[in-house]
Amino acid sequence: MQIIDLHCDALLKLYEADGKIKFADAPELDTNRERLRKGDVKIQAFAIFIWPGMKAEEKFQAALDQVHWFYEDVLGNNPDMKLIRDWSDIDALQEGETGALLTLEGVDAIGNDLKKLSVLHRLGVRSVGLTWNNANLAADGAGEPRGGGLTLFGREIVDFNNRHKILTDVSHLCERAFWDVIETADYPIASHSNARAVRDHVRNLYDDQAKALWDKGGMTHVVYCPAFIREAEEVTIDDLIRHIDHFCSIGGEKHIGLGSDFDGITDKVVRLEDASMQQNLINELLKRYTEDQVKGFAHRNFLERMPR
Repeated sequence: MQIIDLHCDALLKLYEADGKIKFADAPELDTNRERLRKGDVKIQAFAIFIWPGMKAEEKFQAALDQVHWFYEDVLGNNPDMKLIRDWSDIDALQEGETGALLTLEGVDAIGNDLKKLSVLHRLGVRSVGLTWNNANLAADGAGEPRGGGLTLFGREIVDFNNRHKILTDVSHLCERAFWDVIETADYPIASHSNARAVRDHVRNLYDDQAKALWDKGGMTHVVYCPAFIREAEEVTIDDLIRHIDHFCSIGGEKHIGLGSDFDGITDKVVRLEDASMQQNLINELLKRYTEDQVKGFAHRNFLERMPR
């Protein structure tokens, strides 16, 4: 069953390796081309991520370098990998082709300059998360004790996203910033977040947050990071499915998707250690849900709710 995965960090690994590994089959990459093909991943989102501790003057160049590896290696060396520049490009994917969607995880790279976001949009970015766990000039992240909402600059970014049909990703925001986004964003989404009612972790969503996101037409893509699933030494696919069960129980069946966080996590769910194992999750879901429901989780919910 085909899968749309809304979050991975392969670009960070390619950037840090600086050409020493190849996207096609590098064992260091959870989401290399070979593994995506084996896992039947039809669309993979590739995040641009900048470490908060990097010098401010180096951040935008680091973002551009990750875009370079996206075009040079992910797309350039793999003709079956196709850029999703416009949402309609998804409909044009042929059999045997995989869509590659460029996203931004935190706007640290643009500083206070909206022109830099415009450049990244022109290069293909179609989903923007305002923060990682830290605070920046747009908002406070989930790890910032202050818990501040959107700044005026953050609101300018959301407005930019709205005008260009860019998704505004809430996954790493603190609660107040989350609610500000819900109030202002036309296309909100959680690219990789779980249910806080199942695992009380600051990176997960409370029920009222999830429902508000769905009411705006958004999606909640469950994440495979064990720390966000269950507090245990060994985390299983059954543990992950409990988050899907919970979201379904509160009315989210048509708003659930997948956002693995592969290549951004070191601990893994048992039997879900890389993209090649995605069908293990699908097979377990099929034991609990109808094929139609599982197709929704795997890809169709996103296709029905992406910007048009």
